[in-house]
Amino acid sequence: MRAPYQVLVIPYRIIGSYVEYAILKRADLNYWQGIAGGGEGGETPVEAARREAFEEAGLGAECRLMALDSEASLPVEHVVGHYLWGEDVYVIPEYSFGMEVLNDELTLSREHSTYKWVDYEESLTLLKWDSNKTALWELNERINNRNTEKEINANINTKIKE
Repeated sequence: MRAPYQVLVIPYRIIGSYVEYAILKRADLNYWQGIAGGGEGGETPVEAARREAFEEAGLGAECRLMALDSEASLPVEHVVGHYLWGEDVYVIPEYSFGMEVLNDELTLSREHSTYKWVDYEESLTLLKWDSNKTALWELNERINNRNTEKEINANINTKIKE
């Protein structure tokens, strides 16, 4: 049975100081999005994110999952097409995650027709849903802040050694 929440996973990779995001094109509705799906049974959002990433893109346990603060409320009829959890449940939460990918290839399910690795700006122009854009912004900020901290620490360590 589906749990009353959705997850969103945005795959990313870091090549030097350059960050790319994988966006996926839905086969049925022909728009771009991150990996998305619902929780099942009693699984947690983290477990659902890992399962969806594996089912939709072949991303396994070797990929680092980063929980994001971005959370959206989604109308149930846009998620499952009807009131699956009863007529009194109108919206469900969507929990967002970033997932660091260590290789270049994703193995897509039939849910998506293709994917591509793109930079932040191109991702923003292609993604359909505002919740995807908000989560992407947060993920991009977190990655860039982390990379900046690493560069600062590397520079400090170099100067200490000199």
